[in-house]
Amino acid sequence: MGTTDKTGSAPVPLAEQRRRHLPAAAALGWLTAGWRDLWRNPLPSLAYGFAVFLLSLAVVWGLFRLELDYILFPALAGFMVVGPLVAIGLYRKSRDLEEGIPPSLSRMIFVKTESGAQVWYTGAILCLLMLVWMRAAVIIYALFVGLRPFPGLDHIVAMLLSTPEGLGMLVVGTAVGGLFAAFSFAISTFAIPMLLAEKTDAFTAMGTSISLTFRNLPVMLAWGAIVLALTVVAIATGFLGLIVIFPLLGHGTWHSYRAIR
Repeated sequence: MGTTDKTGSAPVPLAEQRRRHLPAAAALGWLTAGWRDLWRNPLPSLAYGFAVFLLSLAVVWGLFRLELDYILFPALAGFMVVGPLVAIGLYRKSRDLEEGIPPSLSRMIFVKTESGAQVWYTGAILCLLMLVWMRAAVIIYALFVGLRPFPGLDHIVAMLLSTPEGLGMLVVGTAVGGLFAAFSFAISTFAIPMLLAEKTDAFTAMGTSISLTFRNLPVMLAWGAIVLALTVVAIATGFLGLIVIFPLLGHGTWHSYRAIR
């Protein structure tokens, strides 16, 4: 199916309609636009980022408290799976700025979406995907290491880099984790903003997100690399970087949706 082009001569396939031919460098433009949105009435965005920072600390503390530190690394990777859902309030602020509505923290927290509860169906799927990834990580560990207890965070890096089992687990875990990350990025990066701005259902939004991502692969690969790099920086700062980096990426993601959709 498709629509006729502007000359009325032939139908344009839907796949071609979703191809924007944007250069990879356009991703930097989205980041710049996100930076502008962050510093236009910055307090709500920074408060939002601070809340994500506190939530991240609470999750890490809970893992250690419950002696679940062996899933810390998969949990940190899983954060990128649910991140687009957590950032929905930041999309709300960017949309309000577009429409000339004064942004506020209350509007960012109590978000009203055009699709109603459909966004939470998508969120449930993303959370399920994160749990599947964490279980897969545990299975990969068991396949390579067996029933030996987790050596602790102070020994795990040495084990990964200096033993055949550790190197094998690192390679396989990275490959499997990359597949999970790519799939979750494809289904969510446009789906959550789309559910906020348009009246549609969860599966249509996720399917459209996958199509838009793969029809615009160069720029989306660049955007994914930016998201990954800045997320690593945020984690490396003991999550303090999330206070600024998470709002920056959230606002930038809204502009990626506007440019591609």
